[in-house]
Amino acid sequence: MRALAAKASGTTRKTHLRHGAPEPLFGVRIGDMKPIAKQIKGDQELAMRLYATGNSDAMYLAGLVADGRQMTRAQVQRWAQDATWHMISGTTVPWVAAEHPEGMDMALEWIDSPKELMAVAGWGTLCNLIITTPDEELPVKRLDALLKRVVKTLKSSPNLVRYAMNNFVICCGTYMAPLADKAVETARKLGKVEVDMGDTACQVPEAESCILKSRRGAPIAPKRKTTRC
Repeated sequence: MRALAAKASGTTRKTHLRHGAPEPLFGVRIGDMKPIAKQIKGDQELAMRLYATGNSDAMYLAGLVADGRQMTRAQVQRWAQDATWHMISGTTVPWVAAEHPEGMDMALEWIDSPKELMAVAGWGTLCNLIITTPDEELPVKRLDALLKRVVKTLKSSPNLVRYAMNNFVICCGTYMAPLADKAVETARKLGKVEVDMGDTACQVPEAESCILKSRRGAPIAPKRKTTRC
């Protein structure tokens, strides 16, 4: 925690607060966090303790270090429940959940949650699984049904969930060969997705153009080993 505090940036802190981060936090740039993560990589117990502090920077660092395969389902569930804002529920939690053997089951459970951040974690976990898991190991029919669900329910879904659902469409179109064309059709049906991004310069990606750009001229983008960044 002292190492994180020493890397605090007033500008980063203000940016995170503007994006919805609650106290406590130091305001550490992710690039400045990486050397710390490298030093403690593999220390699962420390990662769990960092997340439990409730400090936004420590929670993000925990996600860079933790191995979801070493966590129990109850521990992953606790991380999802304790996520303090969308940066944690949309990145840190999905990183470890997607590594867990029951990650898909948890994701499908979370997307039905009435709690906005929990649903965001669910859609984020689905995205992580799609990006890193071979297509033959994914429940294609179930994910196909979720594309239909997005078309029907996105506009009536909570603000941050709309953003996460849009990302799900992008991931299906970019990384899943069986659903590539279906995802593009879904993106066209959705059109411009409206999300209140608050007092920030952030914009909602236009799904179809993002899919095509991410493919870089190929029928589909190659799977990735990890989504951590």
